[in-house]
Amino acid sequence: MELKVDENAKALIFDIDGTLVDTMEIHYKAWEKMFALQGFNYPREVFYELAGIPTYKIVPILNERFNLKLDPEETMNEKEKYFMELFSAVKEIKVVSDIARKYHGVLPMSLGTGGRKDIAQMTMETVGLSKYFDIMVAAEDVIHHKPAPDTFLKCAELMGVEPRFCQVFEDGELGLQAARTAGMIATDVRPYL
Repeated sequence: MELKVDENAKALIFDIDGTLVDTMEIHYKAWEKMFALQGFNYPREVFYELAGIPTYKIVPILNERFNLKLDPEETMNEKEKYFMELFSAVKEIKVVSDIARKYHGVLPMSLGTGGRKDIAQMTMETVGLSKYFDIMVAAEDVIHHKPAPDTFLKCAELMGVEPRFCQVFEDGELGLQAARTAGMIATDVRPYL
């Protein structure tokens, strides 16, 4: 089984974390380290369930679900600090990045992430993939994040391609839901990893 571009696709949209770049375990370890200092054990399944949501929006969900009292901004800054400490371990996910290389200059391509733009850009530069993308829609570019379709719809708009002709490569349930809600071709990369 090979990961492919759909024959109806006229544009490609890629999630970053866990799709183009293998960062999910690093993000989880950063959360874990931050929570360990507060005596909280962050369940791995909850981490993956919330994948694609910006950190500052995850904190209120965790506060409610686990009866915590975390400050969203403080928590985000602390978590990102730990992520940066582990950053040198990031690497591309070749089965997906090969598609980006192959279709660069052939089809319009963009990045749709729930992460902060500065960290997403640094991630892409670190693995040498930033040169393939001129368009990135990140957490600060939309109000409604995954599972809302706004991130991917903004990508389509910036590429000038109708949503139904956009193929989204994603590793998270919320991102796949966002792609389907946007009327796009949703492609789950996890079976290929």
